[in-house]
Amino acid sequence: MEPFQVGSFLTAGALLVIGLWALLMVDNVIKKIIGANLIADGVNLVLVGIGYRPGGFIPEVMHYFYETATPSDYYNLLEFGEFASIAGYPLPFVLVLTNIVISASTLAVMLALAIVLYNKYNTLSVQKMFEEAE
Repeated sequence: MEPFQVGSFLTAGALLVIGLWALLMVDNVIKKIIGANLIADGVNLVLVGIGYRPGGFIPEVMHYFYETATPSDYYNLLEFGEFASIAGYPLPFVLVLTNIVISASTLAVMLALAIVLYNKYNTLSVQKMFEEAE
């Protein structure tokens, strides 16, 4: 059975629930944006939990293999089978990095839209915006 990170999955679930609650129930636009960001962070935490392997390491950390090796002397490198058996799963970490970039740009767009809404309605309350629009 694969290892299971109970704490990270519980925390991710809490982030997802809090983020959904903020998106659906809170009246303030900025708090809704924070809720959307919490959902993205919860997804990132799930992906990191999936990529966890006990005793494993991230394959990008190559200095672990050859702390004393020189470019002409790579006898400290592991064979591929041994490397693959102890390396962490790299795909979830790559997806997290991609998701962080997407989340940052989405957050910037949402904040820009919040500024436009505030300039138009002079409030950040969604209810007041809908009342003015009618």
